[in-house]
Amino acid sequence: MKSNQSRISFYLFSVCILVVSMFLPTLAETDSNPDSPTPILLSETDSTRALAVSSKGFNGEIPEKLASRAFKPGRKSKVVLFVTNLDLLPDEGANAFRVYLENEKGTQFQMRVVDFQQVTKTVYALTSVLYDDLGYWGQPEANGDVLVNVTWRGLTSNKVRLGLGKIGGEVKDASDATPTPLSSVKSLREPTPNYVGYRYSGDRHRFLQQATFGPNSDLDNRIRRIGLRTWLAEQFEAIYPKYPYPNVPFKPVNAPADCDNDQTVTPDVPATCFRDTYSQYLPQNWLAQEAYYGDAQLKHRVSWALSQIWVTSGVDIQQSSHMVEYHKILSKNAFGNWRTLMKEMTLSPTMGDYLDMVRSSKNSPNENYAREILQLFNIGLFKLNMDGTVQTSGGMPVDSYDQATVNNFTKVMTGWSFCNTAAACPNAVLGAINFKDPLLLNTNNHDVTAKTLFTYPGSTTTNVAACTSCTGTALTAYANNSLDQALDNIFNHPNVPPFVSRILIQHLVTGDPSGAYVQRVANVFANNGSNVRGDLKAVIKAILLDPEARGNVKTDPKYGKLREPVLFASNLLRTFNVKSADGLNLSDGYVTPQLAAMGQNPLRSPTVFNYFPPEYLVPGTTLNGPEFAILTTGTTVQRTNFINTMVYSRINTSALAPLGTSITLTDLQAISTADASGNQLLDALNTRMMGGNLSPSMRSTILTAVTTFPTASPLLRVQAAIYLIATSSQYQVQR
Repeated sequence: MKSNQSRISFYLFSVCILVVSMFLPTLAETDSNPDSPTPILLSETDSTRALAVSSKGFNGEIPEKLASRAFKPGRKSKVVLFVTNLDLLPDEGANAFRVYLENEKGTQFQMRVVDFQQVTKTVYALTSVLYDDLGYWGQPEANGDVLVNVTWRGLTSNKVRLGLGKIGGEVKDASDATPTPLSSVKSLREPTPNYVGYRYSGDRHRFLQQATFGPNSDLDNRIRRIGLRTWLAEQFEAIYPKYPYPNVPFKPVNAPADCDNDQTVTPDVPATCFRDTYSQYLPQNWLAQEAYYGDAQLKHRVSWALSQIWVTSGVDIQQSSHMVEYHKILSKNAFGNWRTLMKEMTLSPTMGDYLDMVRSSKNSPNENYAREILQLFNIGLFKLNMDGTVQTSGGMPVDSYDQATVNNFTKVMTGWSFCNTAAACPNAVLGAINFKDPLLLNTNNHDVTAKTLFTYPGSTTTNVAACTSCTGTALTAYANNSLDQALDNIFNHPNVPPFVSRILIQHLVTGDPSGAYVQRVANVFANNGSNVRGDLKAVIKAILLDPEARGNVKTDPKYGKLREPVLFASNLLRTFNVKSADGLNLSDGYVTPQLAAMGQNPLRSPTVFNYFPPEYLVPGTTLNGPEFAILTTGTTVQRTNFINTMVYSRINTSALAPLGTSITLTDLQAISTADASGNQLLDALNTRMMGGNLSPSMRSTILTAVTTFPTASPLLRVQAAIYLIATSSQYQVQR
């Protein structure tokens, strides 16, 4: 009996251990907090006027209470503000902060931060120039009180008053504004580690927007259990793609008679031949299906971002098979090394065709690819600091290169063309151009003169010697070595880490990252901790786990990015269990007309400059918002039309959409039916669509609208609520 009791006790103990171990990841995540503290600007003791001094009068100490006075705006005028409640990384400084002034109309203007230093254990002095790049301040009507706030890691401080030119004016404090002298600041906290796992729903939701094509309940539950780091480790090893790439044979440049779409030549041949071969129909559908249902979400998302850096386009690339081979290079290298991606993309037949490298010879050099590998893919037009800011001289940007540099790189890249020699090209096809094997060198077309490439500190690849009397294998070796030397010369250029890092941050997290964020990621690009440069796995991890990316709530209104059409659509569809039009199967992925109407036709960028340029500024502001470049009156209406179609109808079946597309709202109807007040429905949608960050005022407005529909019509209530949230600015900006 005693033996049986022992066995039972041991069994129960084992079960307990098993149960506890199942929840250990979740429990472990409660020990860490994704949130950075909210910065606090100090004010005078009895008012909301900023505790501020002129930089000329700053002696390195916190000033006593100041007599109210104004500061003169201008290019040489600098003001010192005092900020507290920060949890800084070791090297975090001035480029982590932004200072904004707000006038009586509510218009904000960004000031340039020029210095940041610690004053006490908890208080820091932040110095900025009282002049904005738009030239507003200094005009007569700008004189008077303005409101000042500081942003840091996507969080905004309180707003305090600052007099410009004079005290007073029409600007009003926020309704909840209170004095914040140091003696009254109670929200300081002990520093907590950064780059850790998180459990909070708002942060999980944000992470899934950044790392996937949209959150869904299954992914949210998994990350809640295992944490971000473990999920990333899984994604780095996940099998990709889930749906095989379209397998379309190469066809001749001129469509053969049996591929005529009107079937007048050979009626027994399906009319899909021309569509599937000589358009991007199949790759576009595959791209969408993989986004909606694929398991390797991170690789697909990063590949999509890379396709908007290393741009080719179906506008000029003729066949679907050509685009498929190009995308295979992107996905293969999405978690690899940037230098490998550079080489494989340089010798990609699709890229070679798109940017004319296949037609560049020593007697007829074409600079298209040589120029774009510098300007758009790696370096940029101007020399950069490690935080992505432009280097200047005499107030003007410093050029990264000149035409002579482009000419020299062009010479290195002469002589390569399509690989159509059967002996050297295993995938050569008789009667069609080979877009699978890398480009093949024709030694007769390669330039053998000396070239001078980039010169920068530490460069050992600047000079490519001439190859005199080179023939045969010696010439082949010279050309290949020259190409590798040129790619090494680009790869090791100081611009590459900040240039690439900033664009990847823009595609995944936020359109206007702080310099500190860019610099942290660029440092990882330059050295992954094991003296490896260009490790994309480390770079992506650094982007997604950075404290500026993470957090349960982001309060800076300028944080985040407008959802580009592809992500705007996929986020909505994944949130509501996207299906075929009849709801019985999976979607066929044919959403191209809707996406194109919104300004983004997948795999058919209008130019090599992508759908939108990374440096695009929202007109009339200093806000860097690339996706806003395609937000027009027309595309805004089309975004609303897309929501209306998906919420109130579906993408019906057709010859091009054999299965169609719809969303599933059954579970939400049940929630709506169970609660006549509508609150449970709004709570559920707030969690699913907004990560719990729906503003109280917007929630109240939507609830009022929803409850105008009778309780006996739960579907109408659900549809109205989703429509109003999805068409709102709060949803359309990924935050």
